[in-house]
Amino acid sequence: MRQAFHELSIATRGKGLYAFTDEACAWLAQENADDGLFSCFCKHTSASLLISENADPDVRTDLAAYFESIAPEGDDYVHDAEGPDDMPAHIRAALTQTHLSIPVRGGAPLLGAWQGLYLFEHRRAPHTRQIALHFIGT
Repeated sequence: MRQAFHELSIATRGKGLYAFTDEACAWLAQENADDGLFSCFCKHTSASLLISENADPDVRTDLAAYFESIAPEGDDYVHDAEGPDDMPAHIRAALTQTHLSIPVRGGAPLLGAWQGLYLFEHRRAPHTRQIALHFIGT
């Protein structure tokens, strides 16, 4: 059994979902991963991770719109240290995930046919987000 670690930087252009499946798979291939468990961890409190539909971009549009409706900017939040999108971003991150675990077999994550890995940016401004990658297995 062995372990491998890597940190992936994802540049965002503001709110939205940013695919990183290809980068994750390329890293697993570089590490000669065979069978095991692949984990991703978002090192931020105003962004999150999702496994979502990777074929129809309307899914990402609807997801983003839904989260805008349940944690809108402009509500009477106490925490607004970094602007009106600050607290809504924290709420959206809390309602989603900051960690994903995906089984790996034969060097490939066992994602479904229409599944992809996404960073969900919850802030309006561009950011560079850090995703810690970890593989344990053979």
